[in-house]
Amino acid sequence: MDTKEVLAALSAIAQESRLGIFRLLVQLGPEGMAATKIAEQLDIAPSSLSFHLKELTHAKLITSRSEGRFVFYSADIVVMNGLIGYLSENCCGGVPCGPVGCGVNQARS
Repeated sequence: MDTKEVLAALSAIAQESRLGIFRLLVQLGPEGMAATKIAEQLDIAPSSLSFHLKELTHAKLITSRSEGRFVFYSADIVVMNGLIGYLSENCCGGVPCGPVGCGVNQARS
């Protein structure tokens, strides 16, 4: 991922409803969920949901597919992994992360 793509993705999930939508879709895997069911599960008004889905789609974090009269959304796991990779590529100075490598078990200030 390049910096612009990372910034778009981080900006998209830096909002409570969008983060909730994305996390739900990650949990569901490639099958995804119909927009109507997302709205019901997360108690988001349909008009708001449309806006949030558009933002996540624009950031390439989710994809959509039509099945009949329903639109199903799913997380783009490749993009998610690219984002995680971008954020962690220089972690611990190139040493694999772990309890010793990054001091994960040390107290944080």
